[in-house]
Amino acid sequence: MTSVSGQPRFRPRFDPPLREPSSAEPQARSLTRTPGPSLGDLAELVRAPAALSVVGDSLAGLAAARAGTPTPLRGRHALLPVASACLYLGGMALNDYADRHLDAVERPERPIPSGRVTPRGALAVGAALTAGGVAAAGIAGGRRALAIAVPLAACVWTYDLVAKDHPTGPVVMAACRGLDVLLGATPGDLRSALPAAAGLAAHTLGVTVLSRGEVHGTTTRVAGSVAAGTVVGAVAAAATGNQRAVARWTAVAAAGAYAAACLPAQVRAAARPTAANARTATRSGIQAMVPLQAAWAARSGSLGTTALLAGVAAVGHGLRLLGRARGRAGVSIT
Repeated sequence: MTSVSGQPRFRPRFDPPLREPSSAEPQARSLTRTPGPSLGDLAELVRAPAALSVVGDSLAGLAAARAGTPTPLRGRHALLPVASACLYLGGMALNDYADRHLDAVERPERPIPSGRVTPRGALAVGAALTAGGVAAAGIAGGRRALAIAVPLAACVWTYDLVAKDHPTGPVVMAACRGLDVLLGATPGDLRSALPAAAGLAAHTLGVTVLSRGEVHGTTTRVAGSVAAGTVVGAVAAAATGNQRAVARWTAVAAAGAYAAACLPAQVRAAARPTAANARTATRSGIQAMVPLQAAWAARSGSLGTTALLAGVAAVGHGLRLLGRARGRAGVSIT
């Protein structure tokens, strides 16, 4: 998070009256309410496009859980990615609620410090999305899914409100991602999804540790360790899983795309551990989530899921290009 301004910028919400109101005007004005946040404000609060990086967790988990022992899929299982997205977006709202005082100094343009969303409103959005995510998980997978969704929701709230600035923060964030993969696996064999959950949790741990250097810079040791972890993660995702040649080579290609998406920025951060390089490496690590999810899905032999995630990656890339064209800078979403 970079400091945009030394002090928060404030804008008056109403212009002063140019004349004295008539006797009929006070009553009319008393019925006028301050407008609430727009859909655009709420979308910015929850970082709506960032949900694309999380729906693949449940898809990769489901693909891994069905490897070798295909599980009949029901329509309600489609709610598992919805549950993941709701829990993630709720966490984004909680993140801004928890950071509202810091953002007032460093990022006064954010929805809460700019006055477009109230702190109470952000907390309500986070609570509503969390409840919606847990409910969707329960509908999709019953008690088995709730047994994963409830601890996942607890980890999200713990990270945003308690652990974010604590040494245990990266571990809690990694647990969120791992549990999210297992949430998608609840219709099948959870044990088969453990490697995928571990792979995505390890990547998340590295990205979160690296993100702590976004303001004051990171260290060569930290960035180098994260880069080494990326290499290990890519090899693990590409390792022989499904015996079909097309699935094996697809996994190798997706793992290569994952490494290409984030490893160069991590290497640059290790060579020059500045705050700018740490921010770039963090952003690249987040964007590399989808190729990693695709690699684990392909490793499980689910080429349909891999193709779907390739489409998700393409949409995410398009949204980023659109954001750059409109002059919107990327922000950390960890």
